[in-house]
Amino acid sequence: MSRSRLVAGVDSSTQSCKVVIRDADDGTLVRQGRATHPDGTEVDPEAWWQALLAAVTDAGGLADVAAISVGAQQHGMVALDAGGRVIRDALLWNDTRSAGAAADLTEEVGAAEFARRTGLVPVASFTITKLRWLADAEPENAARVAAVALPHDWLTWRLRGFGPDNPVLDALTTDHSDASGTGYVTPAGDYDLDLLSRALRRDASDVVLPRIAAAGAAVGVTAGHEPIPEGLTVGPGCGDNAGSALGLGARTGDVIVSIGTSGVVCAVSETVADDATGTVAGFADAAGAYLPLIATMNAARVLDVIANLLDVGYEDLGRLALAAPAGSHGLVLRPYFEGERTPNLPDATATLYGMTPASTTRQCMARAAVEGLLCGLADGIDAVRGQGVDARRVKLIGGAAQNPAVQAVAAQVLGLPVSVPEPGEYVATGAAVQAAWSLTGERPTWQVQEEQVSGVAAEPLIRRQYAATPVQPR
Repeated sequence: MSRSRLVAGVDSSTQSCKVVIRDADDGTLVRQGRATHPDGTEVDPEAWWQALLAAVTDAGGLADVAAISVGAQQHGMVALDAGGRVIRDALLWNDTRSAGAAADLTEEVGAAEFARRTGLVPVASFTITKLRWLADAEPENAARVAAVALPHDWLTWRLRGFGPDNPVLDALTTDHSDASGTGYVTPAGDYDLDLLSRALRRDASDVVLPRIAAAGAAVGVTAGHEPIPEGLTVGPGCGDNAGSALGLGARTGDVIVSIGTSGVVCAVSETVADDATGTVAGFADAAGAYLPLIATMNAARVLDVIANLLDVGYEDLGRLALAAPAGSHGLVLRPYFEGERTPNLPDATATLYGMTPASTTRQCMARAAVEGLLCGLADGIDAVRGQGVDARRVKLIGGAAQNPAVQAVAAQVLGLPVSVPEPGEYVATGAAVQAAWSLTGERPTWQVQEEQVSGVAAEPLIRRQYAATPVQPR
């Protein structure tokens, strides 16, 4: 196969760094590599850089690659001083110490006003709340903040040769998708310095914020750092959910339902979400549109808990579930094992309803777990639709999406045609799409193999039962 142009896409996620090398013309996967990240909710960004270099080495290097772009976990706070040094370990999206700061900012500005100005209502994951926490808990560090970057911004900056040895803060860049999750960026893609100043409790007009590059723009070239050669075109990068949507080739009308440890529902939309309840986050996508999104805490872990209870693996759990009828003979699981983010019920517990001799079986228990998981995600689809999203079809991804029971029940519960894309590193692939776009000036169209879920009719009973069950607090 002729490979005149190869591109690299990076996914610097919470747990690891993945690198894929693809043909820029047709997206064919040529090779890939990975390296692990340290555990914890605060991490020295240098660990991400070393993991990126290790993942590139594991992928066979980039000597034959023409362009690279970085997708990464959203929201993380990388605070830099005037010398380009990281002031403290980065707080990650899943660090909840800023929950109080989120509540304070919401009270000060108002939820409706925050949603109008940014498309978001603050929660602990967003960067703005972490900056307020820094101002309150570590005022000496907050006073040193000369620039604020997100994980992908900082890695892109390093790729281009900047850092403590070359501290050009004005060279920092980002993209609209990742910037839209900070809590101080408008839906139009401009910084709201009043909100940033509120977060830092000082005039932040002198704080450098990354330039927001246009979709598909090149932001520079690599400076050369073994095993990454000098002169590769560098794309703008993106947040992880936007990267996944781009890698899947999602367009208007597509709803992505991701079932990992947590659950995500997002949809490509031409209009920004403006949800004063905070249920739907009004993020941008990586291609010039928007990506309204909800996240649930309880997704694949629901299956983990019930599989452990029944002493079976995923495959057998699926077989048990498919042996029970739709609605599990009335058995309903509200799967809030660790509280829930969407809906915002941090003190809720998982509850099981409708236990009768007919429903209290291993088969119905397995099926109730799958149905409960998917009913929560169906509620998420309803929420994004409530923001004017045109939802025509579902792309079901994540490890649990490969389970036949999850696929079949999804078709029964979600109320839309369901397809299951082949397993893949879609965040890294989305970054590779960006790299190809930056290299050629055109967004590439790469085919993604998908299997349609067919022969399964909708079963409204499942959601009716679920909606009728109360939420049990701790």
